[in-house]
Amino acid sequence: MDIQTLTAADVMTRVVVTVKPDESPLMAWELMRRGGVHHLPVVDARSHVLGVLKREDIASHWTGGPAEQSSGQVRHLLGGRRCPHVAPETVVPTIAATMVDSCVDVVPVVGDSGTLEGLVTATDVLRAVAGRRSPAIGPTEVVGGLFRLEPVLPPKHPRGM
Repeated sequence: MDIQTLTAADVMTRVVVTVKPDESPLMAWELMRRGGVHHLPVVDARSHVLGVLKREDIASHWTGGPAEQSSGQVRHLLGGRRCPHVAPETVVPTIAATMVDSCVDVVPVVGDSGTLEGLVTATDVLRAVAGRRSPAIGPTEVVGGLFRLEPVLPPKHPRGM
């Protein structure tokens, strides 16, 4: 296929790990670490994208230890910034222009129902340009956080012990 006719559906990452807006930065970091991903879409209960977190977003707001990081919410890390997105039929040159114009390295692919169908990263675009596109395998799989992290704090000892 010609790069001019490849679409988001052809090049997007289909297995996507997501997080809910009320999850903690600690949970988001752990999901990214365990999933080996650099981008984490924040989605509401209907799988509508509110934004995409990068590792840098979490790292730049990291203060204190696990207790502090488990009490916040990732919705606050989005900072109200615009989250450009594309439709599955959007061609790669338009996706690249959207990324450049918006100064982002990832765009969510959103279907007709407004739900997340995948992500197109700068790496996906480069892979397509290089002709090294991996074939689409199976349906999209959007996976939310599958475990919960709770900090284990030392017990409080009465004074004098």
